[in-house]
Amino acid sequence: MFLLVLFALTAWQVAAGPLRGPDERAGRAVVGHGPSGPAEFLADLGNTQIALPVLGCAIVWALVRGARRAPLYAALAMGAVPLLVVPLKAWIARPGPLTEATGYFPSGHAATAMVAYGAAALLVAPYLRRPWSWMMPVAAVLLTTATGIGLVLRGYHWPLDVLGSWFLCGAVLLPLRAVRNSQPPK
Repeated sequence: MFLLVLFALTAWQVAAGPLRGPDERAGRAVVGHGPSGPAEFLADLGNTQIALPVLGCAIVWALVRGARRAPLYAALAMGAVPLLVVPLKAWIARPGPLTEATGYFPSGHAATAMVAYGAAALLVAPYLRRPWSWMMPVAAVLLTTATGIGLVLRGYHWPLDVLGSWFLCGAVLLPLRAVRNSQPPK
């Protein structure tokens, strides 16, 4: 619930709040900074062609290990991303950093990265031995953060577009986390 409140506050800021101006100034200040090749690579981590196979492998891994509900919840969480993001983009109609075209809030790439890598970590981590199990959530956070940084540096999204996606998709991942925690690994 807290994440949805944060998402609602972010959406309000993007639509008409006092943070929209500073967000756009911060975005303009960092666009094009840093090496373009690595920034593009980081932004591409949120592409479905990259993120979905990672999640698919984690779903197969969990299914082979005997999990049933958690892989289903992971697939449903990923399916929820376009169902949530696309209407919000149309409703808020925020212009992008380098274009007058609208539909930039929330970031679909940031949402895809968060759900795909976060769900993959939640599915695989219980089956890894310590000390390796902590690496999956850390990797998910690093990949998701790297994607957001790349999106902003390349000028594909404003910072609040990315942050809003993270709040929204954090809430999308909570049911998967609850299911995973309720079932011990086999």
